[in-house]
Amino acid sequence: MRILLVEDEPEMASTLLAALKRRQVVVDHAPNLADALAIAELGTYDAIVLDRRLPDGEGLDLIPKLRAMRITAPVLMLTALGALDDRVAGLDAGADDYLTKPFAVEELMARLRALRRRAVVSQANHAIVGQLTFDFEHCEALVSEKVLDLPRRELLVLEALMRRPERTVLRATLEEHVYALGDEIGSNALDAHMSRLRRKLDEADAGVEIRAIRNLGYLLRAVE
Repeated sequence: MRILLVEDEPEMASTLLAALKRRQVVVDHAPNLADALAIAELGTYDAIVLDRRLPDGEGLDLIPKLRAMRITAPVLMLTALGALDDRVAGLDAGADDYLTKPFAVEELMARLRALRRRAVVSQANHAIVGQLTFDFEHCEALVSEKVLDLPRRELLVLEALMRRPERTVLRATLEEHVYALGDEIGSNALDAHMSRLRRKLDEADAGVEIRAIRNLGYLLRAVE
């Protein structure tokens, strides 16, 4: 899952970034409306978590601007403005969900998963290739019902490949799925993730292979 967090309080932003990263979420952060609008144009997000009180204006004002740009990612308001009138105003302005501070990170994650399910209602919540199953809702890979213990970035690489089995996934698409905007990406970092992932899938008898498609990207398919 990749989200855009729009939050101006440094301590809150830092805490959320760390907590979400531990839960296999790739997060880009914007501290104000102007940065949020610019960043939203650069990436594809599963959700946008948006504060209301921002240094350059009201967070709700961002929603119509996003929709005018045909950015359809669901918006979850995360704010201290929790009165009934505030919640109604947020939902009427186009927010898809509204969570008030203070909050539990597990509730935030549950709401993000729910928004993602709504956004991809026509898609299955899991994929099976060979002996490998990927649970998109919980971001878990399983072989013969046993969860594979994979580091965060290898898991995210596998998720991107399992969403498009038997099809070439471009390097740029994979990097966007795995890395946040501020992350440093070595020239062979993606290839290194793929090498380790291949070895672990082979060791687990997952019944799949990951093929490198020269100058394009990678393709995951069942072993015949």
